[in-house]
Amino acid sequence: MFQAFAGIWALLIGIVLIMLGNGMHFTLIGLRGDIEGFSSAELAVVTSGYFVGFLLGARYAPRLIRRVGHVRVFAALGSFMSAGLIAFPLLTEPWAWTLLRVLIGFAMSGIYVTAESWLNNAATNETRGKVLSAYMIAQTLGIIGAQGLLNLGETAGASLFIGASILVSVSFAPILLSVTPVPAAEVIRAMPLRELFTGSPLGTVGIFLLGSLYATQSGMGAVYGAQIGMGKGEIALFIAMLFGGALVLQYPIGWLSDRIDRRRVIFGAAALGAAFCLLGWAMGGTFWPLMAAAFLTGGVTTPLYSLLLAYTNDYLPVEDMAAASGGLVLTFGIGAILGPLAAGWVMDVVGPAAFWLVLAAAFAAIAAYAAYRMTKRAATPVDETESYLGVLPASSAFVVEAAGAWSAEQGEDGDEERARAQVG
Repeated sequence: MFQAFAGIWALLIGIVLIMLGNGMHFTLIGLRGDIEGFSSAELAVVTSGYFVGFLLGARYAPRLIRRVGHVRVFAALGSFMSAGLIAFPLLTEPWAWTLLRVLIGFAMSGIYVTAESWLNNAATNETRGKVLSAYMIAQTLGIIGAQGLLNLGETAGASLFIGASILVSVSFAPILLSVTPVPAAEVIRAMPLRELFTGSPLGTVGIFLLGSLYATQSGMGAVYGAQIGMGKGEIALFIAMLFGGALVLQYPIGWLSDRIDRRRVIFGAAALGAAFCLLGWAMGGTFWPLMAAAFLTGGVTTPLYSLLLAYTNDYLPVEDMAAASGGLVLTFGIGAILGPLAAGWVMDVVGPAAFWLVLAAAFAAIAAYAAYRMTKRAATPVDETESYLGVLPASSAFVVEAAGAWSAEQGEDGDEERARAQVG
């Protein structure tokens, strides 16, 4: 176990610090935007701007890496992100915030591409599952911890944005000063969406809807909390609950998906997600039931992403996984751009409680489509499916591909063990 993390400890520390800064800024956008009088629709555009930049970064960052190398791209994008975070309190206009979010989304995507290609290069076939799991936990803990840091300053001032910028700046020291070998740069070409849909209709549609869910939760959750009158500490806890549930429910959902038809688990998780959202809507402003609804809703969102990735890989040959990972990241990104826009518009028209209704509708659509697909394709035998591995949404194509490759390797190892048992 120690050897598995000996070469990546600096990277994991850096990722925790990056996610502390990025997680602070996500929640701060909703809190400060409410103070500045931005509407739900305006904040939705700001939220979507991040994912526009994220998609652009996923496409162009690998090309930059090939031209000038990992270290230079990593340092340059970190500088841009740090500067962008400081600029938010200086330019309190929706259009300026949208442009800054595009910049930060691009920088963050490039940081993911660089860090995750480093991470994948440092892992071996034997350690990749443990390394990727540790990476997901580090990301999630960073986001949760960021919510606690919001209580250290005033939302109306610049201190919290400056703090987020400092965390991002400091995060690059352990990574850039480590002796981790620099991996070879490569560009993952996305599989055409039509081809991806033909191979796995449920995986493609589900990832698109999941993108809208994740972006709405992470980007509009603070907007919802501010509009129903929550205090800063309560909003921070609400966002922490959305991500904390994933840490608790990831393993049991993954364990179940390796033992029964994965589509049934996708259907069940999505149906429960819709029910939890309706609970949040029905609870109104009742604090602890609202926290429970957030915990349970977030608890099925991240595992659903990993379920849909694993299900898609069940129907793909190993040689197609790299191209499919690029297609899945593109599909997720499109959903992440459109989801907050829809939620912001509905919240402006119906009221803040529509936050839950939009999420419930997306969960219900995933559940309905999973039920429909179960009538169109026979279930893959459980012993022929790939293994489940938790991956945080908004990861780069490198991690999506690495998770798929690890799952395929685990499936092959399981087949060999079963064959030896039969011979014995």
